[in-house]
Formats: sequence, structure tokens, C-alpha cells
Amino acid sequence: MSILINKDSRVMTQGITGKTGQFHTKTGKEYANGRNCYVAGVTPKKGGQSYEGIPIFNSVREAKDATGANVSVIYVPPPYAAAAIEEAVDAQLELVICITEGIPVRDMIRLKYKMEQNKSKTLLIGPNCPGVITPDEIKIGIMPGHIHKKGPIGVVSRSGTLTYEAVGQLMEIGLGQSSCVGIGGDPVNGLKHIDIMKMFNDDPQTEAVIMVGEIGGSNEEECARWVKANMKKPVVGFIAGVTAPPGKRMGHAGAIISGGKGTAEEKLAVMEECGIRTTKNPAEMGKLLKSVLKK
Repeated sequence: MSILINKDSRVMTQGITGKTGQFHTKTGKEYANGRNCYVAGVTPKKGGQSYEGIPIFNSVREAKDATGANVSVIYVPPPYAAAAIEEAVDAQLELVICITEGIPVRDMIRLKYKMEQNKSKTLLIGPNCPGVITPDEIKIGIMPGHIHKKGPIGVVSRSGTLTYEAVGQLMEIGLGQSSCVGIGGDPVNGLKHIDIMKMFNDDPQTEAVIMVGEIGGSNEEECARWVKANMKKPVVGFIAGVTAPPGKRMGHAGAIISGGKGTAEEKLAVMEECGIRTTKNPAEMGKLLKSVLKK
């Protein structure tokens, strides 16, 4: 099993006629190894064209109706990306993965409010995320597919680069992944650590989880408290930003400490209190997980 996506997912690319959308759609199609996972592209006024044998439509609704697509990945430029997410939500797709970085916060606040008011059932990953991969089945996003293999470890992270680092360390010790989810580092985004952790907890093929967080916000602490009360599987964690100078934003737009809250030390302390083994060294995530599994 897996979470969020699998070999039966049917994907459309919004922004498929752009250079980035084309590159990552092609690599995603190649990763599917002959399976017809990427079924449509969407670019307004480009309907009727095709890319790599994938038909292009003018709208998400047209693409869904014609192909049965249930997942969208978005590579639309920042000024238009929130509108692209909204179009996918209005079409009632099951999952939207937005890779785009730099979407105006105001646009995302308006979109999230609309989703909540309308009680949308569409799940949103991102924006500003690397995407989601279920190894040996399907890759949606910008992660390098060749570093993954199927196995029992789930990975959830706010950082794309640290997702790859965690996967690389797992591979070194012979452990594959059930699914890897980059939730993104923007201050206003979709699913949080806690949402993904609940899915991993319910997934019979996931035996343990690596959780990677960052300074800023309180999502990691909320997830840790849920883990203490509900999680049936071991979790290890790392928080990026231990050395961040006070008041400085590090990397992602959401990685900013406010009112003394959201520091790496605070997050690590809560995680340890909740039974999540942590490390301050990003090079030790794999070894820490291995030690926890041995116990």
C-alpha cells in the first residue's frame, strides 16, 4: 500500500507547456515505466495540442471529464498558481500537488478560506514543495526518482532537500520507503505533518516514519502531541534551523520565529517529550531510525 498516490493515480499537469512543467512531466512519465499515469495537461488557449503523447486541454474540468484524471500537479508561475489550485479544487479533484514557490500569501489565504468555507474534499500538498513519490509506482514532483526504492519507511518533510537526504541515508542502510511526502515550507499551505502522520499510521505497509521539520510555526509540536496519543509506529525526527540567529528567516517563507515560539530547541523538546527520538545532526537521521527499529 501507500498514501496519497499509487500506480492507479491518473495525473494531469497544470502548466504543461512551460519548460519546468514539461521536464518534470516527462521524468514522471518515464518513472511510471510504461504505466499510463500522466493522462492530461492543462494550459489555457493551448487545448488540442499534445506533449509526449499527453493531450493538452484548456481547463481542468475538460481534462478531468475527458481522461478521468483525479490528481493535479501544478507548475504554474506564482502570480497565477493560486488560481490554478482553485480551478482544480472547483473541479473536485481528489489531490492537488502545487510545486510552485513564491505564491503571494494573500492569494493563499483567500484560497484556503474558500476551501474551508466550501468544505472542500480536495487534499492540497504545498505550495513550495517537492511533491510526493510512492517508490517503484509513481512520482509526482521534482524529486530524483532513482534515489528511492520501495520499502517500509514513511518520510514527511517541510524541506525538499532534507527529504532527499533522509531517503539517501535510508538507502545506505538498506531501507526503502512506502511513500515520501514533501509538504512544503510556505506559511499558508495544505496538509500538515499531522495529516500525513495519520495516513502513515493507518497504512499497513508503513512500519516507521522519519519526520523532518523546520523552525517557525507550531505544526511539528501539534503533530508530536498527536503521535504521543495515537501513533502505533516508531517516529524519529529532525528540525532544521538549530543554528538560526534570533529573528532571522531561514530558507522557506514559513521558517520564521515569531514571539519566541517556533524555535528548533522548543520543537525538539516537545518531540522528545512525546516519545519521538530526535537528532540535531541531519547526517544521523538514518542511523537514528535504524537504532530505534533494533529496539
